[in-house]
Amino acid sequence: MRGITRLIMPCLLLAACITTSAQVDSVKVTSMVPDSADQRYKITVLAPLYLDSAFDASGNYRYDKAFPRFLTPGMEFYQGVQLAIDTLQKQGLDLDINIFDSRAARSTLKTIFEKPEFEGTDIIIGHVNMADAQWLAQTARNLDIPFVNVNFPNEAGVTDNPDYIMLNSTLYTHCEGLYKFMQKNYALAPITVFRKKGVQEDRLNTYLREIEKTTSSVPLKMKYVTLSDNFTPEELTKSLDAGKTNIVFAASLDVNFATRLAQQLAPLNTTTHASILVGMPNWDAINFAPFKGLEVIYSTPFYIAPSDSLAGRVTRSYISDNYVRPGEMVFRGYETVYQVAHLLLEDDSTPIQQRLAHDKYKLFYDYNILPVLNKKTNKTDYYENKKLFFVKKMDGVIKAVY
Repeated sequence: MRGITRLIMPCLLLAACITTSAQVDSVKVTSMVPDSADQRYKITVLAPLYLDSAFDASGNYRYDKAFPRFLTPGMEFYQGVQLAIDTLQKQGLDLDINIFDSRAARSTLKTIFEKPEFEGTDIIIGHVNMADAQWLAQTARNLDIPFVNVNFPNEAGVTDNPDYIMLNSTLYTHCEGLYKFMQKNYALAPITVFRKKGVQEDRLNTYLREIEKTTSSVPLKMKYVTLSDNFTPEELTKSLDAGKTNIVFAASLDVNFATRLAQQLAPLNTTTHASILVGMPNWDAINFAPFKGLEVIYSTPFYIAPSDSLAGRVTRSYISDNYVRPGEMVFRGYETVYQVAHLLLEDDSTPIQQRLAHDKYKLFYDYNILPVLNKKTNKTDYYENKKLFFVKKMDGVIKAVY
């Protein structure tokens, strides 16, 4: 309860600040040092804060001592941005950072872009959904302003847009990375691809078969199996080899499907059919601890080593202030704004999307930002973080990261 109360406080302070400045959907933060350059660079940050949903017309918090889950990603992202601002101010950097509530009831993305505070923006950083990503990518292209999508792992139908930058790798990139990982580590093992019926699963199936056809190495021997909705261990064993270690690839983003698969593979793993379960980037949200002895591997573009000293200091400070551990968006907000601010102030005419790939201003993450080329035109469709880590867990504990 104490942690929930502490999490509400930044929301209250932010709402009060916005209300008194009559800017319901923006907060402006500038450097604490006098202007020292002919040009002050400007960063626009879009965060889904939902302040109008959290507070009534009188400014009263609607949820008593609760903190609804839908508020968490935007608030944690905002807190990470504030950590970056604090650090940049201490370093004496000179630039403007405007933060807008992208879910304000009385504003749209279009009206935010029409505000005087947006004029002169050099780069946009946003925590977005599909509709946001599509509109922002197209608008950024029209305005020739780079747009960094910090969270949404989808190209959003974007083509011929070198101003669109994704930090969260697409599903195709994960499939490609996992395929190469299995080629490197399990080239001779029997691989069974289990899936359920569904449009998303059809898309995954298409990706995997395309990767099989275009791989420059020896293709894996993969067997594709569509399971029934209420599949049983007996149904699984029909597709597994007894006496060998089976590589089971779960080709679905449905966490319930993955959980059921792990639950039924675990007892088979210790008896007749040894298995290693490989799967999707959203598996970091699944508790695999109950499935004893089952080795689980999944991909992620965001990994912070437990030994990272800066991340440790941020975590301890955040816990001290909020009585909860910082979510991943705290670190991503911090990292993105910090890196972009420093890159803007460099005396370098190289497009910022090309310089983001470097580790010069790294805080927590290893990025590999690369252009994704259109197969027909050979032009850049967008930029994407291609860096993937492969996390191995057993009994809910991380055993290795590759």
